[in-house]
Amino acid sequence: MSACSGSMTASAWWLALLAACAAAIISALVIRLIRPHLLKHALAKPNARSSHKTPTPQGAGIAVIAATLVVAGGILGGGVEAGANFPAIVFGATLFIAALGFADDLRPVPVLPRLLLQAIAAGAIVLASPCDVHLAPAIPIWIERGVLVLAVLWFVNLVNFMDGLDWMSVAEVVPITATLAIFGVFADIPPSAAIIAAALCGAMIGFAPFNRPIATVFLGDVGSLPIGLLVGWCLLQLALHQHVAAALLLPLYYLADATVTLLRRIIRHEPFWVAHRSHFYQRATDNGFTVPQVVREVFVLNVVLAVLAAVSIRAASLAADAACLAIGAAAVVLVLVRFSRPAF
Repeated sequence: MSACSGSMTASAWWLALLAACAAAIISALVIRLIRPHLLKHALAKPNARSSHKTPTPQGAGIAVIAATLVVAGGILGGGVEAGANFPAIVFGATLFIAALGFADDLRPVPVLPRLLLQAIAAGAIVLASPCDVHLAPAIPIWIERGVLVLAVLWFVNLVNFMDGLDWMSVAEVVPITATLAIFGVFADIPPSAAIIAAALCGAMIGFAPFNRPIATVFLGDVGSLPIGLLVGWCLLQLALHQHVAAALLLPLYYLADATVTLLRRIIRHEPFWVAHRSHFYQRATDNGFTVPQVVREVFVLNVVLAVLAAVSIRAASLAADAACLAIGAAAVVLVLVRFSRPAF
């Protein structure tokens, strides 16, 4: 490595760290400021799906998303990161879906209009990708983009579905975004995606003390929906850089838990669009696992998946991708099986 490339790498490390630290501070401060207002206007009351037993304010996602966009926008819009483009469409789509989530937090939005509006946001960030970049060149671009829109839409919703336990979103989003930021240092994803990932990682760390069991505030849909969109976009950038295995490995636990649960409910002819408590992480608490035990296992699993994603990128071979995916899938299945059985 030349001295020039080494200094650039050091600069990227410091910039990612700056983004994370600044976003963490802003997120924590804004949560402190808005929590009294959330207590008055945005209380999440316990229901059949809830893991909490007392009314708890929701809407801390306002602070998380604000911190992420302000810090990332300041770095990217200010030209601090050389070669990084300001992803205006991504920022706009994030604000759009955050507004939708905020409206849903205050008064539930019907399912079909909600999905349609989410699809608009997902379509915007997918269609903004370069037309000359393909995941599968043998497939017509319009088919590939259509599938990607559906994939992003599903990812947005599964992040929302999985945000049902204190610290669960922190245990998922922090390892994924930290890993994506590190990948950005080594040019495995575009600089803009790396800065957004670093800022989101910091913002979630700033949120974590308020959401530790027993949580004093929740993200709400205003947080979980745009977080899903931003993480989905970052993973899309990773996949478009021909690191598809890594893009699948990083969120593999969320993908498996939410998808298997949805399919099981469909097979059983259950109303899958209705709130429920049949996700594996929810069943784990019903089976005697404590909340800290569940989130600890999910966090450790995500660290393992992050290591496997890094190995697949560095190895750069189909055999390594297949091996890492197989190991990752086995690790996820092990955790899902553990969660579905009584705790020891």
